[in-house]
Amino acid sequence: MAHTYFLTPGPSELFHTVPGHIKTALKENICAISHRSKTFQQVVAHTLAQLRELFQLPEGYHIAFTASATEVWERAIQNMSEETTLHLVNGSFSKKFYDFSKQLQRKAEKWEVPLGQGFDLEQMPDFQSPELLCITHNETSTGVAMPLADIYALRKKFPDALLIVDAVSSAPYPAINFTQIDSLFFSVQKCFGLPAGLGVWIFNERCLAKAEQLLSKGKSIGTYHTLPSLASAIRKNETPETPNMLGIYLLGKVAEDMNRRGIKALRQETDGKAAIAYHNLQKHPDKFSLFVENPAHRSATVIVANVLNRPAADFISFCKEHHIVVGSGYGNLKDSQIRIANFPTHSKEVFQHLSDLMARW
Repeated sequence: MAHTYFLTPGPSELFHTVPGHIKTALKENICAISHRSKTFQQVVAHTLAQLRELFQLPEGYHIAFTASATEVWERAIQNMSEETTLHLVNGSFSKKFYDFSKQLQRKAEKWEVPLGQGFDLEQMPDFQSPELLCITHNETSTGVAMPLADIYALRKKFPDALLIVDAVSSAPYPAINFTQIDSLFFSVQKCFGLPAGLGVWIFNERCLAKAEQLLSKGKSIGTYHTLPSLASAIRKNETPETPNMLGIYLLGKVAEDMNRRGIKALRQETDGKAAIAYHNLQKHPDKFSLFVENPAHRSATVIVANVLNRPAADFISFCKEHHIVVGSGYGNLKDSQIRIANFPTHSKEVFQHLSDLMARW
C-alpha cells in the first residue's frame, strides 16, 4: 500500500524518526516508569538541553510543559497580567487568545486587521502600554506570518509590557532573538511532527517575577500550572503533575535529530519548499490565488491559497487519490481554501509531487 503524506497544518505528518523512537521508548518502558524517578528526570533533562540548543536560549529562560498550547493562552493571562492585555488579531487563533483574556475578565484590547493581512506598524492605533502584549507569529488559520523585525519593534514601543509570542505553527523555524521577547510557546503536532498532546512554554525571569508579584497580592494565578510551580518543578527536571511522558521523551529525541541536522539547514529547506509551493500556485491563476497578497507577510510553514471556480474539496479529494492530504480552509473559509503545511518532516519530493498534482487537476 502506498504511503499517504499528510501536509495538514496540525496534526501533521510524523517526523520520519518518530516510529523508531516510539519503539525504543516502549523497549525502555518510558510509558510505565514513575514521573518522579531518576530515569524520567534524565529524560526531562535531555529534552530541555536539546530544546535550549535548538532555540539558542540565553540564560534566564525557563522551559515548561503543558497539556497544549491552548492551555498556555489561559495560563499566560492568569500569570502575566492583573488587569490589561493587548492582542494583535488577524485570524481565528489570535482572536481566541483575545477572547480568553475577556473571559478571564481582563481589560483586553485588540488591534484587528482583515483576514489574510499582516500589520503595518505605522498604522497602529494608540494604545496605553498593557501588562501583557500578545503576538501570534504565524496565524495558522490564514497563513499570515509577522516579520521578526516587527516583533522587535513592538518590544521597543512597549518596553514595560511582557511580550509573549504564539509560535504554535512555526517554531522552531523562526530565528527568534529571545532577548527581544519574554515568552514563547508552541505545541508539538506541527513543526516537530509529533503526536498531539503536549505544549511547550518558554518564559523568562520577568514573567516569573510578575506571577510571584500577583501571588503576593493575593491574586489567583491558577492552580497546579502556575509559573512558580512550573519553574520550581522544572529546576528538578520534574513537572507538577504526571505529564505526557512519552511526548516529552519523543520531543527530546526529535529535537536532538534536528540539532544533528542543523537548524540552519532545516530553515533553508523550509524556505526552499515554500518557494516551490508559492511558485506553483501562482503558475495556475485559473485554479488558485494566494490568500496573503503581501509577500513579506506570507508564512513559510502554513501556505494558504484560494481555490477558484471549483470547490476546494474537489482538489483535496484529487490529492487524496494520489496519496497527499492537504488541509482545508479554516472556519468560514473551509469550502474555498486549502492550507498546505510545510514542516521539517515534509520532503522536497512531496512538494514537487504536489506541484505536479496542481498542474494535472
